[in-house]
Amino acid sequence: MNVTLGIVGLGRMGGNMGRRLARAGHTVVAWDRAEPARLALADEPRVVVTDTLRDLVTRLPAPRIVWLMLPAGAATEDTLHALVALLGRGDVVVDGANAMYRDSQRHALELARHEVGFVDAGVSGGVWGLENGYGLMVGGEPAAVHTVEPVLRALAPSPERGWVHCGPAGAGHFAKMVHNAIEYGMMQAYAEGFALMRAKTELALDVPSIAEAWRHGTVIRSWLLDLTAEFLAADADLASVAPFVADSGEGRWAAHESIDLGVPTPVMTLALIERFASQGRADYANRLLARMRQAFGGHAVKPG
Repeated sequence: MNVTLGIVGLGRMGGNMGRRLARAGHTVVAWDRAEPARLALADEPRVVVTDTLRDLVTRLPAPRIVWLMLPAGAATEDTLHALVALLGRGDVVVDGANAMYRDSQRHALELARHEVGFVDAGVSGGVWGLENGYGLMVGGEPAAVHTVEPVLRALAPSPERGWVHCGPAGAGHFAKMVHNAIEYGMMQAYAEGFALMRAKTELALDVPSIAEAWRHGTVIRSWLLDLTAEFLAADADLASVAPFVADSGEGRWAAHESIDLGVPTPVMTLALIERFASQGRADYANRLLARMRQAFGGHAVKPG
């Protein structure tokens, strides 16, 4: 069943999701505050770009579906507040961006007071999702999820695979939070392993070739390994890449949840801490350590 839906937020993820839906036969009404983002989709068949949020809503048939791909915080909060005045009974809002699950639970309650459904959708797939499809973890009342099911089936790698209704409101974003924390741990393990091999200089290990070989038949093969092997083949030194790794809110949220629930997550949490270290947040502590060693043992301190 083809549907008409609105997408608000046309960045790297939102824009490509709109393209995938349109190419699957759905009609997408799209809006973004930024004009360049709107213009990037203006020539896509089956995509109608609007100049305002109100215009987007007026172009949607009932029950209206509005899918948000906005940063967590003020951008999402302000847009939801504006939508409350524009939507009505039976309409559904989907928050497909990364969001704290407790905020999604609150949003579901607020919209329910206006008889508007809410679905929180954790979306994975990155820049490859347009071609390969997106992994989707959704939370919400069954009726709201049923309304957006044709959209989920079109976004997923296949209609029957790659999307899951996790539970009530908040469940989708909670599952995505855990997904991203696992991703942190996997990435850290790969990074440490390849660094260890590169450091063993007397063996002259061909690290790119090892990465390529590991892609086939090994226990640790994965899509992350596929991507790693590809860029190592092109540039094994990575000299032009700064040793700075950003972290998203989801890694931090997962660490907090592990403490609140008393569930040990040492790998995921330590991977987050390693990202903090890469951002220079360990620099002062390391300077302090150097001075302590000097103070009690007379060890030399390397000038900064």
